[in-house]
Amino acid sequence: MRPALLTLTAALTALAAVVALAQRPQPSDVAATEWRHYGSDAASSKYSAVNQITRANVNRLDVAWRWSTPDNEIVKTNPARPYGYQDTPLLVNGVLYTTTPLGIVAALDPITGRTIWTWDPETWRLGRPTNLGFTHRGSAYWTDGTRRRIITGTHDAQLVSLDAETGKPDPDFGTGGRVRATEGLPFVKPLENYAMNSAPVVVRNVILSGANIVDRPLVKEQPRGDIMGFDVRTGRKLWTFHSIPVRGEFGYDTWEDGSAEYSGNTNVWSLMTVDEETGYVYLPFGTPTNDFYGGHRPGHNLFAESLVCLDAATGQRVWHFQAVHHGVWDYDFPAAPNLVDVVRNGRRIKAVAQVSKQGFVYVFDRKTGEPLWPIEERPVPQSTVPGEQTSKTQPFPTQPPPFDRQGFSDDDVVAFTPALRALALETLTQWDRGPLFTPPTERGNIQMPGDVGGADWGGAAVDPATGFLYVPSITSPAIVGLDAGDTNGGNMRYRRSAAGALPSLDGIPLYKPPYSRLTAYDLNEGRIAWQVPIGDGPRHHPLLADLGLGPLGNGRRSSLLATPSLLFVTQFLGNLGRGNAIPVGGRPITNLPPEPQMIRAFDKTNGALLWEKALPLGPAAAPMTYLAGGRQFVVTAVGSGVTTELVAYAVRPQ
Repeated sequence: MRPALLTLTAALTALAAVVALAQRPQPSDVAATEWRHYGSDAASSKYSAVNQITRANVNRLDVAWRWSTPDNEIVKTNPARPYGYQDTPLLVNGVLYTTTPLGIVAALDPITGRTIWTWDPETWRLGRPTNLGFTHRGSAYWTDGTRRRIITGTHDAQLVSLDAETGKPDPDFGTGGRVRATEGLPFVKPLENYAMNSAPVVVRNVILSGANIVDRPLVKEQPRGDIMGFDVRTGRKLWTFHSIPVRGEFGYDTWEDGSAEYSGNTNVWSLMTVDEETGYVYLPFGTPTNDFYGGHRPGHNLFAESLVCLDAATGQRVWHFQAVHHGVWDYDFPAAPNLVDVVRNGRRIKAVAQVSKQGFVYVFDRKTGEPLWPIEERPVPQSTVPGEQTSKTQPFPTQPPPFDRQGFSDDDVVAFTPALRALALETLTQWDRGPLFTPPTERGNIQMPGDVGGADWGGAAVDPATGFLYVPSITSPAIVGLDAGDTNGGNMRYRRSAAGALPSLDGIPLYKPPYSRLTAYDLNEGRIAWQVPIGDGPRHHPLLADLGLGPLGNGRRSSLLATPSLLFVTQFLGNLGRGNAIPVGGRPITNLPPEPQMIRAFDKTNGALLWEKALPLGPAAAPMTYLAGGRQFVVTAVGSGVTTELVAYAVRPQ
């Protein structure tokens, strides 16, 4: 009797879930108050028009509910450990959908956080995925008005289609709801050097997804980051765009000495953006193999470190822009481009803005690829490493101005006191340094911005009504040195050396603040409207306490949510003070307590900090918002390791 009872219980539970979903408001009633894409909309605006939370009441935000992921039970008996909960959930038809670091998809009640259903791909049983391990940046939603599907990628490189009402795999999609996404790609080893962990997009019934490819391989032969289009109903592959052109294709000749035949990476590891009006998709491509030495791949290397516009119906390239020729800085495009309409000289232009690790915002007409302001090819320093041949010029936008510091000169060295500056200058003599695009050296070059930005995958937000772009960034120099030969069984002539983080002066960086900042651009005029630091940083350090300093920025990477009056900011991971601390003036090393992990709200008009609240765990993703049950909620994913959660905030009653 017991097995039959369990079966009946399961059936009743599934039926209750379907009934609950069916009773929820229909799309026409709630679409304007929901969050249907990873970046809010297909344009990656990270903006919501829901305005119940305002400047006047934001200080009454409090925790409404918390949801513990299924990962927390799995890790008790399994060695899998989430690197960070990097999903921004979806809110569609009154249901909240999230994808956990282990790749489990869940549907929740958005008012209470109650679980409706979960689906587990069980790929965590297969081993740790490449690069950062168990991370996942979400799923996509699709409907034809009758069928409703959640589309996601797995760590072992499969696309999956789930029924949005039940969480069951779609039997009409591929085999058992899954499609292997790596067929025809050379050098692929799922999990070991290739995985899928970012949200796909669905454009007019075509699925596109990026790839997570190993960052620091031992050998130069690696998988390409090709983009493929799949039929959303059947999973059938429709077309392939080669991220590294094959023989006979445009751009093949930019990979000299036959290097296109074996070079890899050049992948969209971040997030994509869609123009629903044209059916175009905008792809931010990454660096080729390897990130810091290009002697095995001479030439400009299209479509590496390029923004590529494709027609999603055919996979044909419409236009492209390469921001870095023959990249040796790991300056891949790290974030989803933002579609934004701007007004110039009385004319409305449908534009696309792309933020970058190197601190530039590149702005184009999104249909033609024409830059809104000139982009100049300027001479840059050349490599002295044997076998390397860097590009003589690199592209520099003339407007808007950069949002973060570029290059490392004496003007960038810390100057709080003459003694600190003198010690910093002496310390810096160990390495090379120079302007933006100074190449890596065998001795070690201080690259600023470093390989995590500037901007990173948290990206930017826009206000569709005003044409303003909001960019969080960090001032994060890195030491990039190259070691000759390879003692690890590889075939690279040079690989990056182990040194990465600059030392500090008793916890005070060698460079000037702010160490993290929030920049507001008026893209109608191509100017910075305001800029503020995010977080305190070391301003209370004993060596600085008497200076009366304001916030310096804490050096943590940030993600944004924009509403009509507010900017919500969460911060995660940073390298401020991670290098060795150098004693100053014979003092013992100071151990400042770590700055609390916060969620903050800034006034969108001037950057004034209006509210902040300590989070229960460190955040790792952008927050989102929606209206449900008459209340506006702000939800963010938090945690890593053995504990990951969603935390929802709402205004407490007076």
